[in-house]
Amino acid sequence: MNLFDRIVLLATGGIAIYMIWCLLRKQKESTTANVSNYYYMASFTVLLVSGLLLIAFGWEILGLFGGESIASKFVSIVATLIPFSLAAGLVARFYPEKLTPYLVVLAVGLLLIGSSKFIGMPTLAKIVYPVFHSIAGLTIFIIPIVAVKQGKMSTDFYGVTAGGMLISLGGIALGFLTAGKQLLFFSHEFVLMILAPLLFLTALGYMWGLTRGEPFTL
Repeated sequence: MNLFDRIVLLATGGIAIYMIWCLLRKQKESTTANVSNYYYMASFTVLLVSGLLLIAFGWEILGLFGGESIASKFVSIVATLIPFSLAAGLVARFYPEKLTPYLVVLAVGLLLIGSSKFIGMPTLAKIVYPVFHSIAGLTIFIIPIVAVKQGKMSTDFYGVTAGGMLISLGGIALGFLTAGKQLLFFSHEFVLMILAPLLFLTALGYMWGLTRGEPFTL
């Protein structure tokens, strides 16, 4: 990991800290308090922790160079919570009646992803990573678009869609690489070159959409 990557990851952490603070403020206001804020905060917290771990231990912690360690397996599972938490937050915000079954689906996905890592089932990993990251990714992609079309949010809320597309694509590409496969042109070298900027743009998209797309009391 070079200096540029570390600077970009620090900037990503700064955005995450700012958003956690904003969401805490938002939750204190009766007009903007919603259970979705907790899911959003979880997503930014995981993003912050993941970035700090990458700065401390380098790209090796992702287990992309063969022989995954316990730490790399743990990090890859925890990082899955970034899109999962944000997707759950969007469902909680706009379709609260569907939150419980949606959480069950995500919990099953997280369990299968964890099993594929710690039990050593590469075939299962090749299936569950794309499937469940796609479920979360499509949720993050579709719900903001529908919310804007229905007039519930401003067009700035599309920033959430953009951030979700980026993190889901990165997650799927990493899932393929850790399983010993390559998604399209996403080689080890290419993924490591774009990963830090990808995380930064993801955080930026989320921040833009959540602070400018829906009511915020700061």
